Amino acid sequence: MKKILYIWVLSIFSFLNAQNSDEVVVKMIDEVYNNSQVEKLSHELFDVIGPRLVGTPQMKNAHDWAVKKYESWGIKSYLHQWGVWRGWERGITHIDMLKPRVRTLAGRQLAWSPSTSKRGVTAELTKIPQINNKEDFQEWLKTVKGKFILVSQNQITGRPDSQWEEYSTEESFEKMKKDRDKISEDWYSNIRKSGYGYRDISKAFEDAGAVGLISSYWSKAFGANKVFSARTDKIPNVDLNLEDYTMLYRMVENGINPTVKIISTSTEHGVVPTFNTIAEIKGVEKPNEYVILSAHFDSWDGSQGTTDNGTGTIVMMEAMRILKKFYPNPKRTIMVGHWGSEEQGLNGSRAFVEDYPKIVENTQAVFNQDNGTGRVVSISGQGFLNSYDYVTRWLSAVPQDVTKHIETDFPGMPGSGGTDHASFVAAGVPAFNLSALDWEYWNYTWHTNLDSYDKIVFDDLKNNVILTAILAYKASEDNEKASRKRRILPKSSINPRTGRPMRSRGWPSVRKPNRDGTSSK
Repeated sequence: MKKILYIWVLSIFSFLNAQNSDEVVVKMIDEVYNNSQVEKLSHELFDVIGPRLVGTPQMKNAHDWAVKKYESWGIKSYLHQWGVWRGWERGITHIDMLKPRVRTLAGRQLAWSPSTSKRGVTAELTKIPQINNKEDFQEWLKTVKGKFILVSQNQITGRPDSQWEEYSTEESFEKMKKDRDKISEDWYSNIRKSGYGYRDISKAFEDAGAVGLISSYWSKAFGANKVFSARTDKIPNVDLNLEDYTMLYRMVENGINPTVKIISTSTEHGVVPTFNTIAEIKGVEKPNEYVILSAHFDSWDGSQGTTDNGTGTIVMMEAMRILKKFYPNPKRTIMVGHWGSEEQGLNGSRAFVEDYPKIVENTQAVFNQDNGTGRVVSISGQGFLNSYDYVTRWLSAVPQDVTKHIETDFPGMPGSGGTDHASFVAAGVPAFNLSALDWEYWNYTWHTNLDSYDKIVFDDLKNNVILTAILAYKASEDNEKASRKRRILPKSSINPRTGRPMRSRGWPSVRKPNRDGTSSK
């Protein structure tokens, strides 16, 4: 077996050497296959440091860890402070149903939730009844004092649509979808009758004396819930998994008054600085021109923040380590930006664009990775008219085993948001998002309680390290400056998410970051 494996590995490198005679490329690929550090880096970042919600001690720990790691590789690194945020730290969450029977419930507090005492809060549950108008709602509010309120709609199925498509009859599937849509429509209509919106009704609950809010943001996958921020100022806001939430919902609906105890502790740390981590390998021929590797460092904190965007972070760190080892004297400066507060609106990268105009003006290219653990399968020219010429030139050095998965779209359309390359595109910089294979990212790990180390596909991650390192190397070495000429945008285009036509809004404009998140919820 060992002999067969040796022959297989030898054949791969024989092929790579035949395809690519560039010694730097060959050595970088060999390093990925034989001395990869991605598993170790992932363990340190995800298992030990954990999630990286902006303003938390864990976010600062991650910045400090990255700086020390870069310094250990001989790479200059520093923190770029760009703003301040509400300092907050998650503590223990424990949720139990005490009546009509005892059961420990699966849930967690939402980000920036106010704390309970260490003894917790015990109370009965209620939910908004069917109302006809604002007066009905105000009358019901008089009954919520001292109670927990169920604030999310009920779900009639905990099975993802893929299972319904595979196992149910067509008639049953269609009926379920119609019933589900009707429940959702009725629920939102009932909220509107209260005179409040879904986002501001929480204050009415608090003012009426509720002792806590219980929500459930199901992610349409087994065991997965979206975990965002609390909507309360003084009382705890916890999120329950669908199975437990719908059980409680049915009890309340059927006249049973369950009693729940919630312990949900957290610590406020006042106003804290917030950062980007920057590292660079100085160029020797054109040190004032830049190739930038990009990945946001922050995450939501329902799990470990692994595929959003820990994996993108690990790819960029490993690419930098390998570049320093085999390409220590680049033509242009190779920089990496690990951005803070992407999740609240690309704040870290927008602040960098605003604070470092000379770097932005002299940037050759930006390569950004964000959406999950999968191998890169799509690169768009982002609306730069001549992007085909130089991006394909850089890609030509990448092994076919990597590029065969990638579809390109030139000149493409400029990204206006969603992830950090858009901050640079708006400023006219050729910035490219290395879009990854889905691996059911949107439902299972994107902003969920399941976004953990075990979801990493390390072979795909190593694939992306090879791609990123070679793109950075070739963009640095290119004798030509990448053209920034923009395409003429069509009057309308197809929305990639909905498949529907949408009007073109023109080239995206540079937007200012939010530098003060001290009132963040």
